[in-house]
Amino acid sequence: SPVAETFRVIQGAMSEEYVRTTQGVFQFELSGEEGGTWYIDLKTKGGSAGFGKPPVTADVVMSMSSADFVKMFTGKLKPTLAFMSGKLRIKGNMTLAIKLEKML
Repeated sequence: SPVAETFRVIQGAMSEEYVRTTQGVFQFELSGEEGGTWYIDLKTKGGSAGFGKPPVTADVVMSMSSADFVKMFTGKLKPTLAFMSGKLRIKGNMTLAIKLEKML
């Protein structure tokens, strides 16, 4: 599935460097096909990503459709544009949300 594949790629791209410089946990509430709760943990040693709730409390919760999520992580949809157009809702630490955008 595109969402699961995206999280596999994210997991594979993680590095100690990202974890050290980001220090944030991101939770994604995705709607539509393959919806559900997914996470990217860039706080715990080594980092992790996958399906379900993060191992520790999320600093940022982002809500969007699974289709837009895949577009955003494949570079077809700019996170800022998604946010401005209401396709992406962000709760929590905006500074960390911006750090994640840089990582994309």
